[in-house]
Parts: sequence; structure tokens; C-alpha cells
Amino acid sequence: MPGCCGCCSALRPRYKRLVDNIFPVNPEDGLVKSNMEKLTFYSLSSPDKLDRIGEYLYQKATKDINRKRYKLAEIAMEAMDLLLQACHAQTTLNLFVESFLRMVQKLLEDSNPNLKIMATNSFVKFANINEDTPSYHRRYDFFISKFSSMCHSEGSDLRDSLRLAGIKGLQGVIRKTVSDDLVENIWAAQHMEKIVPSLLFNMQFCVNVMFVKKNLLASGDLTPVEDATNVTPPALAEEVLRELVGRASFGHIRSVLKPLLTHLDRHELWVPNTFAIHTFRIVMISIQPQYSYTVVETLMQHLDSNFKSSPKTRTSLAVVLSKIIAIAAGESVGPSALDIINNLLTHLRTSVSTTSEITPEESQYQEALINALGEFANHHPDYQKIEIMLFIMNTVPDPSKKSKGDQMLQNILLKSLLKVGTQYSTVSFEKAFPASFLQPLLKMARAPHDPTRLIVMQIFQALLDRHQNDQVLSSVSVKQYPALSQEPPSRSDIIFTHKHGSHIMQALIDSMALSDRVDALSASYNTAALLIVEMSSSETVQEFLLFILGIQEVANTVETLGAVHKCNLHAISIALLVLISRVSGINNLLEYAQKIVDARREEATYFLPPLLESKKVATKSLNLSLPHLAIDKLALGECLQNAGMDAQRLNTGAPYTLNQTDNPGHRHSWVESVSSHLTQRNSSADLTVYNGDVDSVNSSPGVCKKILAPEFNFDAMKRALAEPTEAAKREQRERQMQIVRTFREGEFDDLVRRTEPKHDLIQNRLNELFNSLAVERQITQSDSKVAQLQGSNEKPIYETNFPELFYY
Repeated sequence: MPGCCGCCSALRPRYKRLVDNIFPVNPEDGLVKSNMEKLTFYSLSSPDKLDRIGEYLYQKATKDINRKRYKLAEIAMEAMDLLLQACHAQTTLNLFVESFLRMVQKLLEDSNPNLKIMATNSFVKFANINEDTPSYHRRYDFFISKFSSMCHSEGSDLRDSLRLAGIKGLQGVIRKTVSDDLVENIWAAQHMEKIVPSLLFNMQFCVNVMFVKKNLLASGDLTPVEDATNVTPPALAEEVLRELVGRASFGHIRSVLKPLLTHLDRHELWVPNTFAIHTFRIVMISIQPQYSYTVVETLMQHLDSNFKSSPKTRTSLAVVLSKIIAIAAGESVGPSALDIINNLLTHLRTSVSTTSEITPEESQYQEALINALGEFANHHPDYQKIEIMLFIMNTVPDPSKKSKGDQMLQNILLKSLLKVGTQYSTVSFEKAFPASFLQPLLKMARAPHDPTRLIVMQIFQALLDRHQNDQVLSSVSVKQYPALSQEPPSRSDIIFTHKHGSHIMQALIDSMALSDRVDALSASYNTAALLIVEMSSSETVQEFLLFILGIQEVANTVETLGAVHKCNLHAISIALLVLISRVSGINNLLEYAQKIVDARREEATYFLPPLLESKKVATKSLNLSLPHLAIDKLALGECLQNAGMDAQRLNTGAPYTLNQTDNPGHRHSWVESVSSHLTQRNSSADLTVYNGDVDSVNSSPGVCKKILAPEFNFDAMKRALAEPTEAAKREQRERQMQIVRTFREGEFDDLVRRTEPKHDLIQNRLNELFNSLAVERQITQSDSKVAQLQGSNEKPIYETNFPELFYY
């Protein structure tokens, strides 16, 4: 019998004998290394036998697993790993891989956790091998399902090890399939619905793993080597999710996001939203930058589908959106940026239209959307912020609509505009307030709804405040502001003030007259004070003084205003007068304002700040007929003249009045400036009079000559004494008015006649020139006489004198 067995053994194929020899007599001894080297050498020298070796190893492992001889099965798996690593460059590796994967599957199907862990490690090694020859028929459905189930292991001593093995297995499947377009599509819905929830299931049990590790490292309980080797399931799951999202293309990113959102919905992980924020931040950081907009768009669509959910859930979704939207803002330009803004505004409008009354939960949801909008706008350049604000402004309902729903929508959209405005850094008012944006904003400043006007004032304050003076000027006061920051306005700002300043100040006066609420009046004062601080100069101070006089005029003339309201307007006007006198540095004006303040302190303290509340003051005790305590227009003009400044605009212009939306007196037209400014250039009709103060600046539309402050010395006093009297000034003014009327109403021929003497010298020179040309051309005497005769009978067109006034 022994001889017969030996003879039969010798008849077996060599590869089987080599495979049998790697198994020891005692399974505890492990793989026989020397015989394994022989088997490896044989496989390399005879690659055509590799598939048979793999099949035979699989058969032996199957028998050992069925007989519960797990040690021998582990040895077979180890031999498979070594052969795979040694022969991965062989062209016949595909056939061996089929046997390898069948053995891995066999080990995974067994209930022994050690076999599952070993099989997973073998699969990970196989996934890291780059195959030269693609496989068209290989499928990984079983491995995805099995590894996903291992990620949910419970109730075992090796629970964490099994979960780690499952996560590693999914990572191996991803690496093996994503890079090869010829194999199975891993991005299919049936696969992503298993992979993504398995990773999230492990991640949601992570209680700040990095924080725990830092504490352990700091305490010395964990060495850096242990930290590198001891990987927890949540940390590994997060790493795999980052890799999965990073490998996703534009067409596949939604395949990852859909099961992610479904998992958060099913497990109610939106409230609280800590895990949701953490997960989406991972997605936004890991995704390719050009695809980040897709995440925001998908989350908005999910918010649309949850419009019937509880306000807390929608609020959490909006908060998550606000946390990640800033990351996508850097890659959103042009239409995509406005598309996101439009979607957010649509959600706000839907929230307002579906609720009759705003509950605290619904208000939190709206605030979250507004914060998301602000975060998105904050990461855009300033020119895009202006476009965003203009886009929002165009969606605000007209202030003429007085329904409750429209008023709520106005406030919500204006709050969104305010959120963007607070993120904008104003450099030039001309760019911050384009006409298409300023006009509707001024219209909203006259809205009948108090909260709407209050938000509009806050928008103006956010855009006007370039030196952080908002908090300093928040309260109405006649005291000095020590923390006030100021710098001279630029030329473009002064031009903006000449062009649009009157419209802004008119809207402020109309707003002040609409309500006697202290908060509304304080907001209007704050806006006016910021306007004065930012734009005050010698060229704009007269317009601001007319504005202050306009506030006082409204308090004196409008009968519909209450007594307390009128007192508050008087307090605002004197506070602004004190402010502009200090900001402009006009000491005479400051002294005059201080005299009024002192007089009001003695006789009528209710004409001074702080503002009064109508419910706390008895109106019968308020005496409003005190004209000697009012600001006098003539006195203001004298203060400016004594300071060496031009006061013509203040003396001739009318103060602002109520509802004066289009007052020609406040426009700066060159025709009006001719009749109003004494320093206008003299016409050529009175060439004997020359005004030495004529400057090219005076001929510019709406621009006054800047007069420097006089030096207080002997020459200055001498010049002051030599100034013309009032009668001489009046005579000069009448002469200039006569010139203006002459050139406005006179006939053209009359103007030509009046200016004709100025052109005698030029005409004589032209005649001499033409005569010399005639001599040079040797024209005959007779022809010359004929020409002279014709010239005497009919005057040539070129000899017509053209007035110098009409030269350009």
C-alpha cells in the first residue's frame, strides 16, 4: 500500500505537488516558506500554469472552510496573496484573478470574522495593483454589498475591526473601478445607495476624533507611532468619502449627493445639524472646485422638496447652506452667481407667501436664508456685490403696495439687501450708488411702512460709512464726538454730491416727516450725519445748510405734524448744524450754533436732543412759537462770508421743502448759475469791464470757485477796506443781469452789430492778405477792377463778422 500511494503521488501534476508542499503537517506552523518560494519560481517560469494553480488553491481552501479547518484556509489565502504580488505583470493574470476573487468571496461568506478581515486585506492588496490588461466581465456587486454590510457590524468583540475592514474594502472597490472606464460603473445608483450610507453611518459616531487624539498625544497616553497605526472607523470613513467625492466628475457628483441627502432625511440628522454641516464641508473641500456650484444647487433643490417640512428642519437646511455657500462663491461668476441669489430670494418669497403670520421658527428660517445670501456675497468682488444689490433691489415690491404680504416681502428682501451692503467696502460713492440702484432706494425711503424705512436707512448707513462712524453718530447730540474719523472727500464724491446729494437729502426730509417714532428719526439723523461727515467740504457746505434749514422749515410750516414731532425735528436740525460746523472747521458757524444751543437750554430744552417720545411728554407744555430760537438763514450766510467763503447759493437758494421730489432750484444748471453767481464770467458785450476774479472754474457747470481762507495780516485788512461798497456790488449785479437778459432775449443781428467793432483789425488783415494774393497771381488791372467793383456791390460771405462770444 505505501508503494502504491507513492506511485500515485508521483503521477500527479507538478503544480499540484508544489501546492500541496506549502501546507505544513501542523497547521499552527503556518506556510512553508521554502516550498512557497519553489511554487513562486515555478509560476514565474511557467505562467501558463498560473490559472491552474489558482483554481487548485481555491478548491483546497473551499474544502478546508467546509471542514472548519480555518488555519489551512488562511494559509491558502496567504499563498494566493504572494503569488498575486509576484506574478502581477504576467499576461495570464486575469485567469488567476478570477480564482483569487472567488477565494476572497468564499472567505467573506463565512461567519468567521477573522476570515472576513483577512479576505478584505487581500482584496485591498489586489485593488492597489495596476493591471495592464483590462477585464470586461469582472463584477464587484457582491463585494460592494458585503463590505457595506460589514460597515454596519454590531454586537461582536471585533466590531471595530470588521467596520474598518468593510470601509477598507469599499475603498479598494472605489480605487479599482473609478480609474477604469471599462469595468462596472461604480457610480450607478444601486452601488452609491450602499456605499455612501455605510460611510455616513460610521462617520456619525465620530465625536471629534482629532480632538480626542490631540488630548491623548498631549497627555502622553498615545505615541505618534500608535496614532499613525490606530485608525478609527469614523476617521477612515471620512477619508474614503473625501476620496470618493474627489474622484467624482461633473456627471457623477449628484450620484453621491442624492444618497447623502436621503440618509440625513431618514435618520433625521438635520436637527441638530452639526453632523450635516460637518459632512457637507467635507464634500465642498474635497470636490473639484469647478463642480462646487453643483452641491449648492442640489442642496437648494432639496430645500425645495422639503418646503412642507417643519420650520426647524428647513432652518437647519438653510444654516447648512450658509456654511458651505461661501466655498462655492469663489467659483461662481456671472449668471451662476445671480442664479444662486435668485434661488435664495425665491425661497424667501415662498416663506413669506405661505405663512400669514411670521412665527419665531419661520423667522429663524428666513434669517438663515439671509445669512446664506450674505455669506455668498461676501466672497465676491465689490463690483459683483453692486450687481447683486441691484438685482435684489429690482425684486422688491413697489412701496405703493400696502398689503401685509407685500410689506413683509419688502422687509425680507431689504434685509437681504442690507446683508449684502454690510459686506461691501465703499470707496467711491459714484460706484456704490449707481442711478439704477439709488432711485428705487430713495423711493423705498419714502415708503409708508416704518420698518421698511428703517431698513432703508440702515442700508444707506452701511454704504455711506467709510470710516466706521456709524456707532459714533447713532445718537442725536449737540456735544462733540471725540471718536469721529474723517478725511476730505475726493473730487468724484463732490461731483456725486452735486449730482445726487439733493435727492438723497430730499428723501431724508420726507422720511423724517412721515413718522414721529424715535427710532425712525434717529436712523434718519444717523444717515444725514454720515452724509455730512463723508461729503463735507467748502463746495458742499451751502447745500447741507439749506438741507438743515429745510428740516426746520418742515417743523415750522407743516400743520399735520404733532408738537413732539416738531420739537424732534428742531433738535435734529440744531444737532446737524453743530456737526457740520465742527466737521467743516468754520469757527464762526460753530459759535453761532453754540449761541442757539445756549439760548434753547435757557428757554426751550425740548428743542434740543435727546429726542422726545410722544407718550411721555405733555404736548400742552410745549411752546412752539419761539422764532428767536430758530436758525436764521441770513446769519448763516454772514458766518460763511466772515469765514471768507462764498454764500451766494445759501442766500439765493430756497430751503428744502416737503415732498419736493423734483425741484429745479436744487439742480445745478449752467444757465441758472449765470444769473445767480456773482463771479460768472463777463460777456464780451461789455469788454471795458474786467473782473479779476474770473476763473475757468466758474464757467464749469455746477462747480464753484474754491476761495482760500484769508491771512490775517496788514495786507489782508487793507484789501478788506478796499472792497467795493454794497451799492457798487448792487450796481455790478444789475449790470450782469442786464447782460444775461440781452444775450437771452436779443436778436442775433443785434448781437453781431454789438460785437462788430472787435473784428476791424482782423478784417483789415484779411483784406491785405487777399490783395497780396491777387498781385502774386498777376491778375490784370481790368479784372482786378471788376472784382473790386463786384466786391463793393455784393459783400462776400467770408467777410461776415461772427461774434467772438459764439466762438468755441
